[in-house]
Amino acid sequence: MPLNVLIILLFVGIASVLFIVMYILFPKKTELEERVKGLAKTEEWAFQEKAPSAWQIFLGWLGANIPLRVQDYGKYRRMIIAAGMKGDRLPIFMGSKLFFTILFPAAYLVFYGIPVEKDFTTKIVLTLILAILGYLLPTFWLQRKVKKRQLQIFHDLPDVLDLLTVCVEAGLSFDGGMVRVSENANFKTSPLGIEMTTALQETRAGKPRAESLRDMGERSMVDDLKAFAAMLIQTEKLGTSLAQALRVHSDSLRTIRRQRAEEAAAKIAIKMLFPLVFFIFPALLFVILGPAVIRIVKMFGEF
Repeated sequence: MPLNVLIILLFVGIASVLFIVMYILFPKKTELEERVKGLAKTEEWAFQEKAPSAWQIFLGWLGANIPLRVQDYGKYRRMIIAAGMKGDRLPIFMGSKLFFTILFPAAYLVFYGIPVEKDFTTKIVLTLILAILGYLLPTFWLQRKVKKRQLQIFHDLPDVLDLLTVCVEAGLSFDGGMVRVSENANFKTSPLGIEMTTALQETRAGKPRAESLRDMGERSMVDDLKAFAAMLIQTEKLGTSLAQALRVHSDSLRTIRRQRAEEAAAKIAIKMLFPLVFFIFPALLFVILGPAVIRIVKMFGEF
């Protein structure tokens, strides 16, 4: 049996076994179970994370003994919290970095690097590139998760401010308004609603309101939420109208959101340039000029 066929069969067999094992260990829930779970979710459950699975426990064991500088430890921990996870998931994150750093080069060497005869220097370079890619891949995933959560908080903030304004003008206190907002069906499980409920719980536990609001902005790493917390602290210190401050801040956030949408729309033309030039225009030229080129070649071939 040829060596290439043997390698392909070996890869298919190992991939099938891994797929079966993962399917058994991580069964998917049906759509009905997901809907029932969403309907049964209460306010307290919104802050409880699932118990770590066997896979996460393994990754945590891998990353528990990885030495980190103080700067890197603080940076990764802030990013994990900003992504909506608990800070104690840092060993799992570091374990995933170590796992992919070993997995990618090992898979390359087993399935291609060792069986195929190539220059030794090329194999070393590709192995190092795959190791670096495996180390950076969890960081890219975490950054993407943080940006997605920050964008959702930014889009929800003006609506939350409008609801807070209505609650304050109706006679509720600021804490009562935050409770009403966090209990609203639209924001109950949203990142902003969770952050506000966390700040309320910290205030009830005895933490000063100014510190809990400031920590809410620091946890999310959203500049607009930090500005919102600073505005509330300043309003409380100066004794100005809270409803008026909320209304003005909400209008300014809507203006910023509209400006960012206009900026993104203005960039579409430039972003579409490269797909047009490299993918769409060649296909159009081939479809339009192809028959004409074929007829011209046939015409000159008759002479």
